[in-house]
Amino acid sequence: MIINLKNGIGKLLFGMKQKDVEALYGKADKQYNDEEGNVICLYNVQKWSLTFYEDEDFQLGYIICSNPDATLLDKKIIGKNVEDIKSELPFKTWTKEDFDTTENHFNESNWLILQSEYNDIIRVEIGAIINDNDEFDWKF
Repeated sequence: MIINLKNGIGKLLFGMKQKDVEALYGKADKQYNDEEGNVICLYNVQKWSLTFYEDEDFQLGYIICSNPDATLLDKKIIGKNVEDIKSELPFKTWTKEDFDTTENHFNESNWLILQSEYNDIIRVEIGAIINDNDEFDWKF
């Protein structure tokens, strides 16, 4: 399962509609709306949480992945030491935020979050990129 920064994960591409995702992976195991009216779809087998933005005509704009087979630049990352992985990645600008037992390591240029607990990566979050015109750079 390849994480394609700025694009999506595997066959998922930012900008897809829910029907496009369902054509590839079937219906979500669970679906709900967040406080902003976005549709969140959970896929248990893939270990994904997919966010379809209400204010963008419900296009896929955010992906959270906890799949142990997820790879980023040819490296499996779930369960790996966050500092080791960050040192192996080609981007060096990170912002770190603490949340009790977890930490978010954010690289803004790729809209990438590596969430760690006890120094190990437990999930990866990627979002669609906003271009210089302050619009989403949809890939689908």
